[in-house]
Amino acid sequence: MGKLRDSVDVRALRFAAGFPLMLAAGFVVCAFLIRSDLPEPLAVRWSGGVAVDFAPFGSVVGAGAALIVLVGWGILVQAAPLSRPAIMRRIMMGTGLSVSLFIATVLAAVLVGQLGLDSAEQARVDVAVLAMGSGAALGLGVVMGFVFKADERWSTDDDRAMEAALARELDPDLARDSMSLWVHARSSVFVMIGIATLLPAALLTIAVPWLAALLAALALLAAACLFARIRVDRAGLRVFAAGFVRIADVPAAAIEAATPKDVRAADYGGWGYRSHGTATALLVSSGPAIVVDRSDGRTLTVSGGSATTADNIAQVISRVAARAHRPGSGTGM
Repeated sequence: MGKLRDSVDVRALRFAAGFPLMLAAGFVVCAFLIRSDLPEPLAVRWSGGVAVDFAPFGSVVGAGAALIVLVGWGILVQAAPLSRPAIMRRIMMGTGLSVSLFIATVLAAVLVGQLGLDSAEQARVDVAVLAMGSGAALGLGVVMGFVFKADERWSTDDDRAMEAALARELDPDLARDSMSLWVHARSSVFVMIGIATLLPAALLTIAVPWLAALLAALALLAAACLFARIRVDRAGLRVFAAGFVRIADVPAAAIEAATPKDVRAADYGGWGYRSHGTATALLVSSGPAIVVDRSDGRTLTVSGGSATTADNIAQVISRVAARAHRPGSGTGM
């Protein structure tokens, strides 16, 4: 229930579910009150001012009530999600109310136009009821759109933002001990991948579609391997291949040193993720990188983008590692 309240306006949802039901129930009750004055069957469609289709009273009332409920639910529920803009929620609430009332008005005009008739063949839609009801439906919908309070409410995201703000206020150095960075290969590398795979795939699309799809998939996989995301904070170092596949999670207390270094990808087995014995590497190109020495004797080498960013990341890693090694210190997170 807590998660539902964080994503949905419960009061708006209750109204969206209850109003169409109550309106449909009111329509059914009123229809049965005038049942004795209506012909059987009822006219339901006109052509050239003459009734051409008929249906039993029960079918008309049942289908009408179902239409009110289903259409009302379909529109009014759109005003409940808190993730949507306030103006959109106001519009959907007003529109849902108007449409529900308009459907009930049309049904009422159909029934009233047949009161006192022995046969539905002379039936007409009551224009007065239709006009007054339509005007009321439109007016009430506009009023509802203005009075509906669709202001954003406090959520768990706001709680987390508040906690983060308080943590930064209490510990000004916290922001300095946190860094996130995306690294990727040079644009010319992605162009060569496209020429080597996507161009042949386009030529093979008609002749061998499955091979074209395979080449396109390989191109995407190769391109993804040349992206990496590095995240450093007081908890430690985390490295993600393609931006979301975690390939390394080194706690701050397990880091001995971090050194910026200019490396050649060929020395580590090439681009992408490599692991040989105690050495692990994720390189998207040759050039600036960060070499992290762990307390268990293993090393982790990650591309650092430019020389400046590699040096900054190494400094942050060294700083959080030194903090974690202090007696009685925690992660601070």
